[in-house]
Amino acid sequence: MYLDHAATTSLRPEARAAMDEGFARWANPSSPHAEGRKARAALEDARERVKRALGWEGEVIFTSGASEAAALALGHARAGARLVSAIEHDAVLKAAPEAERLFVKADGALDLELLAEAVQRERPLVAVQQINSETGNRQDMAAIAEIVRDAGGMVVADCAQSAGKLALPDCEMAIVSAHKFGGPIGIGALLVKDFAMLDPAGGQERGYRRGTENMPGALGMAAALEACGERYIDPAILAPLDALAQACRDMGGTWLSDRLSSPTPFVRAIAMPAMSGSAQVMRFDMAGIAVSQGSACSSGTMKTSHVLQGMQVEPEIADRTIRASFGWTTTREEVERFCEVWLDLAKQ
Repeated sequence: MYLDHAATTSLRPEARAAMDEGFARWANPSSPHAEGRKARAALEDARERVKRALGWEGEVIFTSGASEAAALALGHARAGARLVSAIEHDAVLKAAPEAERLFVKADGALDLELLAEAVQRERPLVAVQQINSETGNRQDMAAIAEIVRDAGGMVVADCAQSAGKLALPDCEMAIVSAHKFGGPIGIGALLVKDFAMLDPAGGQERGYRRGTENMPGALGMAAALEACGERYIDPAILAPLDALAQACRDMGGTWLSDRLSSPTPFVRAIAMPAMSGSAQVMRFDMAGIAVSQGSACSSGTMKTSHVLQGMQVEPEIADRTIRASFGWTTTREEVERFCEVWLDLAKQ
């Protein structure tokens, strides 16, 4: 039973079928011959479909995933100082190791007063997650964009957890990862309002990326986005979590959504009263349920989550926190089983 969809979610059948079609076209999209031109046409069709599905009117640069998109945005933007929130995904933090960190409040929201002070410099570039991958909290992207633009800056929105689920925020650049909404692993995109915002970085993708284009992956990504419904998850599927939340509170645990400024349904961070997060992950695994202690890139380490640290979550609570995340294949029966096992472990 898989409840780690924030790490990666199941490949949609529409995406698999589209990729099969792409694999049947073996030519390099950059080749000038007839077969290459056919592959190029398929790639460009996928690009337009991605734009339509996301409601994006700018440009789309296909990448190998969110990490490469973040590196392109933060490494090649024609901007000045880089600023990133203290609770960004590791891929963003590592893409701009010298960037100034922006504090968040205890509820996970970016401190807008401090942001207004921090952007008072020439052409600032601010990177913020629309939905946090460890807590599910949603930032007020409209307010953030207004502050940054008033200072003459640009916003890079990390939409890895939100694309295909929520409307994209108003931003200059957006980071998208296909395998978070049912597309294939190994394909993503950097959405850019205008190519003039970036310095060229290679020979492919109009000169903004190096490497042979992953045409089958792009087709799968487009098909997966088109398959996303208006509601990513039916609220009725997640309804059993309401009863679990109250039981968690009554037993002395911590339901972190209670602390968040704008919780979303796709990710839930929960601290059990008296069992470490690592022990919980193992016990859930023994019960046939996959959950995690946070982002997959850091879940195997013994370090306290920098996201929970940034939110000033008490260390003893952070140590007992796990993440359950839900996707397009999640069923109500799976959610009910998760609640049942959580309660059994907490009582033990």
